[in-house]
Amino acid sequence: MTDTFNRRKFLVYGSAAFGSSLLLKACASSPAPEGSPSVQGSPASPAGKIKVASVYTVPIEQQWVSRIHKALTAAKERGEIEYVYSENTTNTDYERVLRQYAEGGNQLIVGEAFAVEKACRSVAKEYPKVAFLMGSSGKPDGENFSVFDNYIHEPSYLTGMLAGGMTKSKVIGMVGGYPIPEVNRLMHAFMAGAKETQPDVKFLVTFIGSWFDPPKAKEAAFAQIGKGADVMYAERFGVSDAAKEKKVLAIGNVIDTQKDYPNTVVASALWHMEPTIDRAIKAVKDGTFKAEDYGEYSYMKHNGSSLSPLGTFDSKIPADLKQKVTAKQDDIKAGKFTVKIDDTQPKATA
Repeated sequence: MTDTFNRRKFLVYGSAAFGSSLLLKACASSPAPEGSPSVQGSPASPAGKIKVASVYTVPIEQQWVSRIHKALTAAKERGEIEYVYSENTTNTDYERVLRQYAEGGNQLIVGEAFAVEKACRSVAKEYPKVAFLMGSSGKPDGENFSVFDNYIHEPSYLTGMLAGGMTKSKVIGMVGGYPIPEVNRLMHAFMAGAKETQPDVKFLVTFIGSWFDPPKAKEAAFAQIGKGADVMYAERFGVSDAAKEKKVLAIGNVIDTQKDYPNTVVASALWHMEPTIDRAIKAVKDGTFKAEDYGEYSYMKHNGSSLSPLGTFDSKIPADLKQKVTAKQDDIKAGKFTVKIDDTQPKATA
């Protein structure tokens, strides 16, 4: 387990902005059976469905969590699962909610253990017949505690190539939340990609100390643009707003925001949780779920991440740059090129 900052450790988005009340959202409900539910054998729901619950510390609209919710909602709409969830769950209440769902007959529980690793792992040990799939910086645990994370460093490298090829000032600004492994690896991959297409590029790097503070991210971006950055890496909300106002370019992260900034966001590194979620659901149904690291299912070869469509920028990007990016993407998918994972804190070079 990492002793450095974790993704949700300092997450005020939710507890501060939305309050600490627990909002239970049920897509279907049934009486809780006695004792611990089992993932081995007969399903707890009709027509072969399994019962799945998720516990989120932020609203489902938040970009990271929205990817998990989207994948589970798709499984529900296919008729594979019953799905309930809670959002804005505070760290101090997280253990109680996990236990409530485990007692309620849910066979698979998905969540984010980053700031509550000890509590989550403890609950999993108490309910060995329940499958736990948790976002975590740590390792799998016991027989039923699997982990995942958003390993989207590969498309981040590709967006870096685009940024390097589009910058005219040869200065790129980068604004992130906290310098934790989950953020650092994406920034390093982006920087490496930018250097491939523009070896002389320099970087400005700022961490705002918050997961959700658009005004602060916007001010940090303004400062970097004032120092010459003409392309911004928008790891946090607020950066693209600054780029739009100052008429410079931006690169998105996790979700595609080009529709909101059609003349600003060139492309984004997208995270797709469907391969991870679908694999876990199948394992529970088959009675083969075990503690393992699902991180690799966020890789491009598993369709767990991708470069967004170029959309409004398709005709604005030089043809030779697009060809380079496409060739690199093909090499990554074919296993001919490996994007290095570097979890250390990135440093400014400008």
